[in-house]
Amino acid sequence: MKNTFKKALTLIVLVFSYFSAYSQEDFDINIQYVEKQLKALSSDELRGRKVFSEGIEKAANIIADDFKDTGLSYLPGLSSYRQEFVIYSMSLAEINISIAGKTIEQQNTFGLFNQTEITWTQESGIEITSITNEQNFQESFSKVQGTDKSTIVLVDKAHEVIFNRYQQYFSRGGIKFEKDKGSSTVYILTDNLSPEKYAINILNTYEEKSLANVGGMIEGNRKDEIVLFSAHYDHIGIQKEVDGDSIANGANDDASGTTAVMALAKYFKEKGKPERSIYFVAFTAEEVGGYGSQYFSKQLNPDQIVAMFNIEMIGKPAVEGPNTAWITGFERSSFGELLQKSVEGTAYKFYADPYPTQNLFYRSDNATLARLGVPAHSISTTPIDVDKDYHQVSDEFETIDTTHMTNTIKAIAAAAEGIVSGKDTPTRVDKSSVD
Repeated sequence: MKNTFKKALTLIVLVFSYFSAYSQEDFDINIQYVEKQLKALSSDELRGRKVFSEGIEKAANIIADDFKDTGLSYLPGLSSYRQEFVIYSMSLAEINISIAGKTIEQQNTFGLFNQTEITWTQESGIEITSITNEQNFQESFSKVQGTDKSTIVLVDKAHEVIFNRYQQYFSRGGIKFEKDKGSSTVYILTDNLSPEKYAINILNTYEEKSLANVGGMIEGNRKDEIVLFSAHYDHIGIQKEVDGDSIANGANDDASGTTAVMALAKYFKEKGKPERSIYFVAFTAEEVGGYGSQYFSKQLNPDQIVAMFNIEMIGKPAVEGPNTAWITGFERSSFGELLQKSVEGTAYKFYADPYPTQNLFYRSDNATLARLGVPAHSISTTPIDVDKDYHQVSDEFETIDTTHMTNTIKAIAAAAEGIVSGKDTPTRVDKSSVD
């Protein structure tokens, strides 16, 4: 009888412990919560969370409901957890180009357009430049796009292979915050780099669409000093079928980071009022150009953001082991050094991005804020150079090491304590050094 009572009492304690893991009053960043949210965000039901899809709306609701359960306040000026904004989806409707009387096939041209209609001839005064066979195409492309003048770029056919890759990407259309504002650039693959005559006629169509970041906050004693935890919740949607599967679930990219933001919100909310205010934001449209973070950055004074913890793909152990994470742009501020110092004596380690040639500092939402001087860095663990699931339909919940992921979230929480408490303040990023 006594043994039976002990077993029953033990069972009650275990059940209570399991459910208390979800309690706001005693939230300890546990693997049960992490797995629950990760499964929800990467489920087939969300169809890969592509922008403008029903699936991404479902994802936004999951995040908003969790922020409500946590008890976060709305971001300033908002009446819900959704930070909604309008963009314009642009598509090419018609294009006709001739160089010296010779018609250019559509596959031999692409553009970065900001006008609905373009009608250019040699009498229009449009600047013309060329990319010769001796020049580096990528460097020349970056240089041209760094100008604010409408330009025609004539590309030598020696660059045909890389030109075709760019053509396929940019011919998909684009997203704009405003219509008919800014310059346009037209690239043409041709063997005539100095034509006397040309005619370019292009018609683009625009469709107004809505997007939404999902965010909440905990106001601190220093309400105008903000620590930002972020991740992007969109992914790439339906892809080419592989073994009967066409849904790119995006469990690692970036349901893992979004889950971390949700867990960190609960963790810091449970700790009471912080010294500095803390924002928790899931960005939309990272995969199509970072439009969510761009909009967010224009809604507040970036000088008030003390640090940005952008969490990107933490579902797989890093090359240095399961208790390590790397930080992009490590040398650009003291952010990484502060995180390293904060976990000294623990089993966890932070270190500089081991993939400098991949330009990962510029490939996530942190770059938008870094360009404004914010110590904005991405924290990741995935060995991106060999990860076979990146942007594939195989990026599913089953591929995630949830123990490692949970430990990483705990390490980020511990490492952030000094900055949240006001004890530590990372140096600012030099805006002039960020392209």
